[in-house]
Amino acid sequence: MDKFSNHLKNILHGFFLAVGTTVAEPATILPLMVNYFGGSAVLVGFFSALLRGGAVIMQLFAAFKAQHYARMLPYLRIVFLFRFFSWFFIGVSIMLFGKEHPTLTLWCIGIGLFIFSFSAGFGAIYFREIVAKIFSHRFRGKTMAWRQFFAGLGAVISGAVAAWVLESFEPPYDFGYLFMLSAILMGIGLFAFATVDEPVKEHFDVKIDSFREFLKHALKTLKSDKQLQIQIATFLLAYSYLIALPFIILDAQKKIDLTGAAVGILITTQMTGAMLSNLIWGRLSGASYNRVTANLAISMQLLAILLAFAADSLLFYMVIFFLFGAAADGNRIASGNLILILAPEAKRPLYVALQMNIVSLGMFFSILGGFILHFGGYAALYAITAFMLLTSLLLSFGLRDEK
Repeated sequence: MDKFSNHLKNILHGFFLAVGTTVAEPATILPLMVNYFGGSAVLVGFFSALLRGGAVIMQLFAAFKAQHYARMLPYLRIVFLFRFFSWFFIGVSIMLFGKEHPTLTLWCIGIGLFIFSFSAGFGAIYFREIVAKIFSHRFRGKTMAWRQFFAGLGAVISGAVAAWVLESFEPPYDFGYLFMLSAILMGIGLFAFATVDEPVKEHFDVKIDSFREFLKHALKTLKSDKQLQIQIATFLLAYSYLIALPFIILDAQKKIDLTGAAVGILITTQMTGAMLSNLIWGRLSGASYNRVTANLAISMQLLAILLAFAADSLLFYMVIFFLFGAAADGNRIASGNLILILAPEAKRPLYVALQMNIVSLGMFFSILGGFILHFGGYAALYAITAFMLLTSLLLSFGLRDEK
């Protein structure tokens, strides 16, 4: 456990994955891109949900298939190939069809996001299991914080590059260049993690041959574990910030002069928040203060939503996106660490799949946000989001850092 080479490869994977995926950040570039091709607010919400939450459906099935896998890495490598080619496909499609066939381009973007996100349903289970096997409980929080720190750095760099590309090339070719270049950079990180030294798993739960019986077993496990229920409810509602997040940039577009450079500044600010916050999250999680991490992260999200009510300048929006960037990594680290602490080794894929599968339903909150915005406007959008985040914050005080 805790080999430096695995630690380094984990960091490289996070860095280059962030460099790649930031070009379709659901809070900034993706809404602007969908809007450019004529997509409605509902479609913006749907695509944001697809990118973040497409993996939801596959996670329990992935856990079922992985019950007795002694090693996960061979299967994770296949997932990496699907993710690389689907991302590159989006860029090629924009270059070929974007100028004259906007509807076809939106379909291609949707297909690419579908493959990219749904393949992550398997990847998330394999990745969590590998991380649990190669890093100890104490070191895991530190390596994931360093991973997120360098992921933030990569995203900051990516934001600067995105700003330059958006200013230098006319749409839609700027979007196409961004996706193809980012796919290549992402591939470096995927290759790095594909070469970690994974030990063979020795302890397994009783294998269930029927997926139907597996689902019944999963439901029984959820009903019997009160702490698992609290964790799931807390982090599911913590995702309610996604009700408003994809639309804040569209609100800003109406209120301020949102140039390509301004978009780049907001991306960079958001990722700087993510990068710098990991200096705090790493210390807290390393000291088994994951509950405190969750408390602070959800509070930041709530504050950002409250500020969105009055935002009317670029500086105001920079503060909002900084808070969202910082909070997202805090919740991700707390959620990931707490489920690995709670789960028995033999049942770890099941516990991880249960939490991730249910919590990830929150990634579809942006679809709800699209409808709220369409029928109720921004005031209703922000008010409903703030109420759900407040509920999540209250629940988070019931989290536990030990079994």
